[in-house]
Amino acid sequence: MSDPDLELASRRTIYQRIADAPGVHFRALLDDLEYAKGTLQYQLRWLADEGLIDVSDDGKYTRYYPAAEFDEADRAVMNALCREYSRRILAHLLADGPLSTTDLSDRLDKTQSIVSWHLSKLAETDLVTKERDGRSVVYDVIDPDRVKYLYTVHRRSFTNRVVDRILGRWDSY
Repeated sequence: MSDPDLELASRRTIYQRIADAPGVHFRALLDDLEYAKGTLQYQLRWLADEGLIDVSDDGKYTRYYPAAEFDEADRAVMNALCREYSRRILAHLLADGPLSTTDLSDRLDKTQSIVSWHLSKLAETDLVTKERDGRSVVYDVIDPDRVKYLYTVHRRSFTNRVVDRILGRWDSY
């Protein structure tokens, strides 16, 4: 990288890790790069202040993205894909949706309350729609092409064998 802002080796290494795994969170960077916590915090803040990375809070983690590569909607999708159960829910909805909370609960072998919580987070970030169908609520992906595209391009950032099998048909997307 020839960018003068990235002349410092540690800064360049951190930036490259973020570019290689968009949506990576602080703890993963800390574990992967083995920098002191303060050093990593300082360099991340510097990279963000200089406009080289974007910072996104997904409600649980602060995630980092190369600047200008992901718009807000892309970051919302990537944040969801980085979370295992949200990724699995999206995979089932893409493969067989629309589905109810009960259907998804059975497929994921998780309680309806856990699945419902994840679906609520997906709905809050405008990734899924929810419609009442009698006594159940049915969910579907709002922008399936965006989700499939981002999953396909960045799947090495959030691999999961079950989801990879379900979404494997979109490898050539």
